Amino acid sequence: MDFNLLIGGAAGQGMETLSATFSKILQKRGYHLFTLQDYMSRVRGGHNFFQIRFSENPVKTHRDEIDGIIALNTETITLHLPRLAKDGFILADTDVSHEDSRLLKIPAKSLAKEAGNPKVSSSAILGALLKILGMDEAHLEDILSIKFKEDIVKQNLTAFLSGYGVPEKRFEEPTLQQEDTMLIQANESIALGALAAGMKFYSAYPMTPATSIMSYLVKKSKEAKVVVEQAEDEIAAINMAIGASYTGVRSMTGTSGGGYSLMVEAVGLAGIMETPLVIAEIQRPGPATGLPTRTEQSDLLFVVHSSHGEFPKMVIALRHPEDAFYQTTRAFNLAEKYQIPVILLGDQYMADAIRTVKPFDLSKVTIDRHLADETPYREGKEYKRYELTDNGISPRLIPGRIPGTMVNADSDEHDELGNITESGEVRNAMVEKRAKKFALLQEEVLEPEYLGEKDPEILLLGWGSLHSPLSEAIDLLNQEGTTTYGALVFGDIWPLPEKKLRDYAKRAKKLINVEQNYNGQLAQLISQVTGIRVHGSVLKYDGRPLSATEIQKKVKEEAAL
Repeated sequence: MDFNLLIGGAAGQGMETLSATFSKILQKRGYHLFTLQDYMSRVRGGHNFFQIRFSENPVKTHRDEIDGIIALNTETITLHLPRLAKDGFILADTDVSHEDSRLLKIPAKSLAKEAGNPKVSSSAILGALLKILGMDEAHLEDILSIKFKEDIVKQNLTAFLSGYGVPEKRFEEPTLQQEDTMLIQANESIALGALAAGMKFYSAYPMTPATSIMSYLVKKSKEAKVVVEQAEDEIAAINMAIGASYTGVRSMTGTSGGGYSLMVEAVGLAGIMETPLVIAEIQRPGPATGLPTRTEQSDLLFVVHSSHGEFPKMVIALRHPEDAFYQTTRAFNLAEKYQIPVILLGDQYMADAIRTVKPFDLSKVTIDRHLADETPYREGKEYKRYELTDNGISPRLIPGRIPGTMVNADSDEHDELGNITESGEVRNAMVEKRAKKFALLQEEVLEPEYLGEKDPEILLLGWGSLHSPLSEAIDLLNQEGTTTYGALVFGDIWPLPEKKLRDYAKRAKKLINVEQNYNGQLAQLISQVTGIRVHGSVLKYDGRPLSATEIQKKVKEEAAL
C-alpha cells in the first residue's frame, strides 16, 4: 500500500488535530509516513490542507495524485478533485455538498452532539476513515489520553465508534513490521541536534518558518537547562548569541530570509571577532514579506555572500530530518574549530514536513570545543587572542577564567592582542590569517550524495530539501529504461565541494540543475567556482514544493532539448 490522503478545510476547523491523531495511529501501527503541510498566513479562514502519504515501505516525499480526501468544506473538493484517483474516495460531513459520485457523507456533527461534545466531530470522521482503510481503533485511546482529559477522551471514543459504523471497508491492511521510529519535523531535528551538541543559549525573534525551532527549545529549556531568549528583533537576537558565544557558551540563533537580512552586519561582526556562531536560516519566498508560509530556495547566493568584507564562513544545506540533526551537531564543532559563523540553510518544505525516522544515534555525536590549553597562560605566557599561526586559527580562551588575562574582541581591525589598528601591514596579516581557515574548510567539506545509475547520461544537480523528491524522481526516470540518470544533491555548499561534481560532469552528456528558485542559484555558484555550466534547468518558484513526478516530467523535457 502506498496511500496518499488529503485533509483540507479552513484554518480553525480542526485539521491539525485530525492530521496529528491519524499520523500517530499510522506510526503506532508500523507505517512509514510523510506529511506535507500547506497553510495560509492567517489565523482563521483561507484554504489549508495536510497531505499524509503512508506505506509499509519507507516514504520520503509527497506525491501529487491523491487516493482519498477528507473535505471539511466544499472548497476542498473543488480545489483538489482534479488530483483524485479514479478509484479514490471523498469523505465529508452532510453539510458539504458536491455532485461527485465518489463523495461519501457521514453525519459527523450530529454524531459528535450525540457523544456529548460538538467539538469531537473530527473523531467521527476519523472513525469512518479507519473503517474504509480496514484499520481498527487500536492505539486511539492511548493517543487521545496524552492530549485530553478522561471525559473528553470518552466523548472522542464514542464519536469515533459511531463514525466507524457508517461506511463499508474498502481496503485490506497490509502486514506490517513494527519498527522503532519517531514522528518528527526537521526544525525539531535542528533543535535536538543543538541540544545534543551542548548548546546552552538560543536567541531569536519569531519568524515563520524558523519559529518552531525556538518553540521546541522553549518546551525543553528547563529539562535541558538551556536559556531561550525571544529578542525584540533579529539584530538583537544575533548580537545576543555572539555575546554568549564570546563568553564560552555554545550559542545559536535562527530566522528566515527577512530576519537574516537584518542579521547580516552582525554575521560580519562574528567573522572579524572570530567568534563561533551557528545560524539557522529557514527559507521562505521573498523579497520582503513575500509568501510567509510557503517554500523556496532563493537565499543561497545571498547567504553565501552575506556581509561586507572578506572572511570565512560555512554554509550547510539541510536535506531531511536525519541530516538536520547530525549536521547541526557538526556545525557547532566546525564553528568552534575554525571560530567562524556556520549557517544551516533549510526551507519551509523541509521544516514543516513530518516524517517517520529511526531514532537518532547519539553515539555518532561528538562535542569538540577546540579551546586552548590554559596551562601556559596560567604560568605567565602572554595571551594573544588573534595570534598569527600557521593555520590561521588562534588560541581561544574563555574570558574570566585566568586572572589578569584579557580576552579582547573588537569590530575594528585589530592586532594580535585585539587592540585596534590602522596599520596596513597588520591589516594584510589579519586578512590573510582569516583566509587560511577557508583553505582548511575546503578540506573539511563533505561531498554531495550521489543517487542513481553508476554512469549517468543525464546528471541532475540539486541541494537541500530537494534530496527526497530527487531521490524518488531518479528511481522513476531509471525505471523507464531508455536513458540512465543520476543526481548529486549538495549538503555542504560553501565552500563548494568539487571532486564528485567534476568527476560526474565529465561522464554525463547533459547536466540539469533542479532548484526552487528563478535564477538557478546552485548552477550559478557551480559556474562561478568551477566553470562547469549546466545544459538545462528545472526551476519552480510559486511557493509550492517540487514533487518527484514534476521533476520526472520536466527533466525529460529538458533532456530532449
